[in-house]
Amino acid sequence: MTILASRLARIKPSATIAVNSKARALKSAGRDIIALGLGEPDFDTPDNVKEAAIQAIHAGFTKYTDVDGTAELKKAISAKFKRENGLDYEPAQITVGVGGKQVLYNALMATLNPGDEVIIPAPYWVSYPDMTLLAEGTPVFVPCPADTGFRMTPDMLEAAITPKTKWLILNSPSNPSGAAYSRDELKALGEVLLRHPHVWVMSDDMYEHLVYDDFEFTTMAQVVPALYDRTLTINGVSKAYSMTGWRIGYAGGPKDLIKAMGVIQSQSTSNPTSISQAAAVEALNGPQDFIPVRSDAFKERRDLVVSMLNQAQGLYCPNPEGAFYVYPSCAGTLGKTSPSGKVLETDEDFAMELLEAEGVAIVHGEAFGLSPHFRISYATSTDVLEEACRRIQRFCGNLR
Repeated sequence: MTILASRLARIKPSATIAVNSKARALKSAGRDIIALGLGEPDFDTPDNVKEAAIQAIHAGFTKYTDVDGTAELKKAISAKFKRENGLDYEPAQITVGVGGKQVLYNALMATLNPGDEVIIPAPYWVSYPDMTLLAEGTPVFVPCPADTGFRMTPDMLEAAITPKTKWLILNSPSNPSGAAYSRDELKALGEVLLRHPHVWVMSDDMYEHLVYDDFEFTTMAQVVPALYDRTLTINGVSKAYSMTGWRIGYAGGPKDLIKAMGVIQSQSTSNPTSISQAAAVEALNGPQDFIPVRSDAFKERRDLVVSMLNQAQGLYCPNPEGAFYVYPSCAGTLGKTSPSGKVLETDEDFAMELLEAEGVAIVHGEAFGLSPHFRISYATSTDVLEEACRRIQRFCGNLR
């Protein structure tokens, strides 16, 4: 007899966390490990943001706040949406959660009934399917291969919609591929959605400020205003402001949905940390000039990694529009034998043998729903990335 709930059997642990756990174990055993699995900027939180948190502590701002965010933070978020996205969300249309992940989870828990379908383009962030399953929904995967730029086309979306469809989750720029949808591409998807008024859009914009090569970021409710009333626009401070550990995500959407998400949050975590909220106010209202500087640094790293990986035997690495990930194909290595004598049959084999042979930790593509690929996070220093890519080149060169 077990005390554990049957719903646990519907989900699996995060593969990105699993690969980093194995890498840490090898490092603890004395191995020289380069971990490229975690999606976390290596830049520090800006000093003005840290100072705002310190001042909040000294001012005694250490008590409970409103369940789904302080009035001050909601005001800052509202100003951000207007300033950067041309979207009008009043405070009653804004929710703040313990990271973007909780905001997504709250939305799915508040809206899904058993059997409701959620369209998830693949490759996808590993948490989307499992959160859908926990909420008793059904993930509907739409494979979006490299020849579509890892982006869903209108025809793909149309074919995936059924009477049971409740949400489309759209992540642009994407984790894991870095692919981003142009204004025209969003408009074309929006035209499909306008023909299906029962389908809502969950727009995960967490990597909004990490776009390259003059790519212009836009979001669905901005491009297709007719979808405003059935779009949840999600963002946070984790990536652009290097505040992953502060755990602040937020969203703008219809009042009834936002209120329902607040009910879920009120019976789970209650309010996000008061100190983190004070820091987030400063992040959104304070100087923004460091963001393009850091984005330029990420672009240089992207260019380095794409170039070096495309020089590795059997790999092909597309050039992503944004985020800080690349999603190369390792199809050209499958069927070959690694130095340990293992025949590589899957992208997971590739990742595990690379870790054992060269001490480079990556995440295999199966975890993101599209094989044979793997994800590398280039949110680390150029020196580390150069060494990692040299090891990957050597590993591929030693395959037989």
